[in-house]
Amino acid sequence: FTFTLLSDGSSDKTLIPHLTWLLKHNGVNAEIVPTWADLSRLRERPNSLTEKIERSLELYPCDVLFIHRDAEKEPPNNRKVEITEAIEKLNQNLTKPPYICVIPVRMSEAWLLLDEKAIRRASGNPDGKAKLNLPKPKNTEKQIDPKEILFTALRIASEKSGRKLKEFNKDLFNLRYRVSDLIEDFSPLRNLTAFQQLEEDIKSLIAEYENQK
Repeated sequence: FTFTLLSDGSSDKTLIPHLTWLLKHNGVNAEIVPTWADLSRLRERPNSLTEKIERSLELYPCDVLFIHRDAEKEPPNNRKVEITEAIEKLNQNLTKPPYICVIPVRMSEAWLLLDEKAIRRASGNPDGKAKLNLPKPKNTEKQIDPKEILFTALRIASEKSGRKLKEFNKDLFNLRYRVSDLIEDFSPLRNLTAFQQLEEDIKSLIAEYENQK
């Protein structure tokens, strides 16, 4: 079972473990092969969302396409409308698999803040005791800058200082991928509205797929 993730940026590759987990826990028993649509290597980069979707499908054919947009200051439904309109403009000759919108309320990093253990392990100091000051689960989607909260938590968890901390800071962008890879159970995210919607959409897709067999 193959899926492609088209995201706002390369940092949002952190969503791949979330999507893989959701597919497995909602009935996909086949081997799941994920791909991130890397459009940065193209000589002529697509501009519009429609062009990005077309290039993603041409370069990374799949059973289902996940299209990520952070809601940020917009109502999540606005992003969904954007994606739907972009899909409607696709080249009619293009083979179009089912698609699912992935729309975190703020940034994808917000979905990494619920696993303190993964953050400590990613920091390289799994047995550290420093308080990370992570938001309560119910408040995760309300954070203005979840990326900075994650980076701060990683710094604190590392318990590094001076020159070692400066070196550590250089690797923060890569460490968020490590946090995502280390999370074994994404079920706490089921308390978040955006994650609930994503899971419902995945359930609907799988049910439709089963009915077509």
